[in-house]
Amino acid sequence: MVDLIGQYQEIKNEVKERFEEILDTAMFINGPAVKQFERNLSQYLSVDHTIACANGTDALQIALMALGLKPGDEVIVPAFTYVATTEVIALLGLTPVMVDVDPKTFNTTADLIKPLITEKTKAIVPVHLFGQCSEMAPIMALAQNHHLYVIEDNAQAIGADYSGGASSQKAGTIGHIGTTSFFPAKNLGCYGDGGAIFTNDDDLNQKIRMVANHGQSKRYHHAVVGVNSRLDSLQAAVLDIKLKYLDDYAKARNIVASKYDDAFENIEELSTPVRSKNSTHVFHQYTLKMTNGRRDEMIQYLNAQDIPCGIYYPIPLYKQGAFEKYVDSSFELPVTEELCKSVFSLPIHTEMTDEIQDYIIHHVKIFCNS
Repeated sequence: MVDLIGQYQEIKNEVKERFEEILDTAMFINGPAVKQFERNLSQYLSVDHTIACANGTDALQIALMALGLKPGDEVIVPAFTYVATTEVIALLGLTPVMVDVDPKTFNTTADLIKPLITEKTKAIVPVHLFGQCSEMAPIMALAQNHHLYVIEDNAQAIGADYSGGASSQKAGTIGHIGTTSFFPAKNLGCYGDGGAIFTNDDDLNQKIRMVANHGQSKRYHHAVVGVNSRLDSLQAAVLDIKLKYLDDYAKARNIVASKYDDAFENIEELSTPVRSKNSTHVFHQYTLKMTNGRRDEMIQYLNAQDIPCGIYYPIPLYKQGAFEKYVDSSFELPVTEELCKSVFSLPIHTEMTDEIQDYIIHHVKIFCNS
């Protein structure tokens, strides 16, 4: 789905040089490389505070912990997303309240969220799925009216620009807290695990840093129960190098996406990704909908041609055994149900050649014409 080896070849000399510097100093944890990356990412995002951590799931958990939510508090979260978004809510004894998504953008909306707000609701976690920002201005207005926190899950849309508010803002910097993952396959990915948390709130910044560091702001003084979640210096060095090329990576992905769009626009059973009018798209995934019920057959056919493809996501979260207790047996979200049966994603990455993409397009068309 992504060509990490090809991407590495373009930056390997820079990576080796930075690794040598870190290995020579032996400053592997919270060293200068981590602080430098935090500063540079804050500058890129135009956000006051970036707190690096061990992975994207930790980022979500730490964000919730920093807000001081109590067991039983409700957190509204899309049902059409990766498990980590909801997993941390349940892990902390909070109650995930699952909401449907827009059938075109795959992101949830304020209109879908509003009917689910109760006196127990304390936070909303919009997910910027597949590479474009949720419609955040109405979500933030709704949150303000009901005194709710907003935590953006920005694991798939780092670098996207949202223009639906008073001024353009980067995805992940609009809510009270933003989080992201640096899993290797992400648009900004390291060579292991990594994550980060963003905020413009000075008090939240202090709380987040405490929670991520065993609950301490001063060594051996533990004010709150925390966790141990750190980004190591080698991963920070990789990310700092890649950050310089992040916008170029997004441009390359958009070129691939546009070529797919042109190739599939007249195929009736394929629905190509819809771009939100208020967000740029960085195409973490290129996700189509197959509207004739043959999605699984398409996957089998492409796999037989050595074409990798993925289904993100095949099962609604409320039908996963881990979360069944939060809904009754008749619970169903119609758009989520439809998407889980119809979506599939094609390879998209910065090193995609015309030859490879032509091969993929050729076989998608062969199947659709069969």
